[in-house]
Amino acid sequence: MSTPGHERGLLTGDLAGSLSWTSPPGLGPDRTHQPRPDRPARQPGRSGPAVSRLAARPRGAPSRSPRDPAHQDWLLAQQVKAAHPAAAKAFAAPSVTATPYPLAVTFSAVKVNSGKAAVPVGTTATVHVPYSFTLTATDTDVTAADFLTGVDLYRGSATTPANDLYGDNPATCSITSSTSSSTSVITTETCKGTVDIYPQDELATVDAGAKWHTVAWAVALNGQGSVSNPDMSKVGVAQQTGLAAPALQRASRLTVNASPEPVVKGKTVTIVGSLTRANWDTSKYAGYSTQPVKLQFRKKGSSTYTTLKTVTTSSSGSLKTTYKASVDGYWRYSFAGTSTTPAVSAAGDYVDVK
Repeated sequence: MSTPGHERGLLTGDLAGSLSWTSPPGLGPDRTHQPRPDRPARQPGRSGPAVSRLAARPRGAPSRSPRDPAHQDWLLAQQVKAAHPAAAKAFAAPSVTATPYPLAVTFSAVKVNSGKAAVPVGTTATVHVPYSFTLTATDTDVTAADFLTGVDLYRGSATTPANDLYGDNPATCSITSSTSSSTSVITTETCKGTVDIYPQDELATVDAGAKWHTVAWAVALNGQGSVSNPDMSKVGVAQQTGLAAPALQRASRLTVNASPEPVVKGKTVTIVGSLTRANWDTSKYAGYSTQPVKLQFRKKGSSTYTTLKTVTTSSSGSLKTTYKASVDGYWRYSFAGTSTTPAVSAAGDYVDVK
């Protein structure tokens, strides 16, 4: 599996201070591929990625070739705007330092996940979280091929995030207005894209809940993405941190089975089930213990479920209770959810009453 982030080299440091360029492992002096050890995998239970996000995560086949200049620009932009001290823990000491200049760009109307409060994430499937925003630039060429912008989600502080989630590609933007005066040119555009979450590579259980923030950012590489040792003083950066973000929730599953089928009227129906949720440390679903779950019933011909009682899950997430049968209908369990786990209801299990 390729590790495209190694193609361009690594940038460390803080956007408020200096940035440091380190030659990329895996590329020789002639910039051809050289043998290199495999990148270490994230260990279960860690609060962040195994390797700094500046190296780019292993993601199967990238949407663009790592040798594509546009892809190289995207990787470098990610490194520039997200550089923080965590990178130094994963990679070699700096060799060249410089400071990007402040880019005259502002952000407004930033919306993530279509305004929904939470994003359920399972164990393996990639989740694409949509975002949109308005970008206003002053005396900045937003049409340049190496002007890149987007939105990230981060947990913790903006300068030293415990985890950081971003998109496979920059945002796509459309200019809505451009006004010129004797002193400046102001351009406004609307942008949209996705934050692409790969739970097996990027999430640990500690990441669940409303602990996340949004950062909108823009980077003007100004041709520095096409050189071996970019001059960071020629790169412009703008970002707005601390914006609202959706919670990340561990996807939940709920099952039910009512028996016997059929049942004699007035006799007891036994209803069993199981409540599980994604464990991002093991990439498996596991039982959600000691949670209140409602037993509900819907009569045949009705569209409404009625709550009969509340049952608490066992240490393994299992459910079991009994109830007297009176009419034909559907039995189900329903879970209201928590801050880390979304609500879920089982599909009704029909029981015929004789």
